Amino acid sequence: MLEVSRETSARLQEFVRILRIWNTKINLIGRRAEGEWWTRHIEDSLQLAPLLPAGGQPIADLGSGGGFPGLVLAIVRPQPIHLVEADKRKSAFLREVISALGLDHAVVHTCRIEEASLPPMAAITARALAPLDTLLQYSWRILGPAGVGIFPKGRTAEAELTAAFHRWQMTVERFVSVTDGGATIFRIRDIRPA
Repeated sequence: MLEVSRETSARLQEFVRILRIWNTKINLIGRRAEGEWWTRHIEDSLQLAPLLPAGGQPIADLGSGGGFPGLVLAIVRPQPIHLVEADKRKSAFLREVISALGLDHAVVHTCRIEEASLPPMAAITARALAPLDTLLQYSWRILGPAGVGIFPKGRTAEAELTAAFHRWQMTVERFVSVTDGGATIFRIRDIRPA
């Protein structure tokens, strides 16, 4: 797992504290036992950080919801991050965490993904949002020329990839999730319609 400093660990713990409060009011993440939150959500998001392009280039997290992986990545990486979330209540939560943790490099866009006005992104992430084919549809126009999509997928990953190849050409790298051996993380570049 990605090692983090004490300061970063404290910020992640504060994020989880705020999340617990908000999750009782609005459904940000499933109501699983809180003991699973760290592994299932924080560590699952942290493992994406080394897959991001270096150099502080902007990234976007689509369907940011409860802040996974977007807020976690904003806590561990200082590069500009755009969190796209259509739900106004979830956007308010994201803004509260950004303010509380001083994440000045993170910006919330309260809109549908298709309506987001974003500059070209070096990377796009999305977790538990949509099938891969749909994620590629959302991503390909937003990504810069050398941009990558980083998409964690569960046990249907290969079936989703096969379906996506019917509509898209792309270069795909696969990584086994460190939090779930049956899950895959796709890092996809050179996305274009087939």
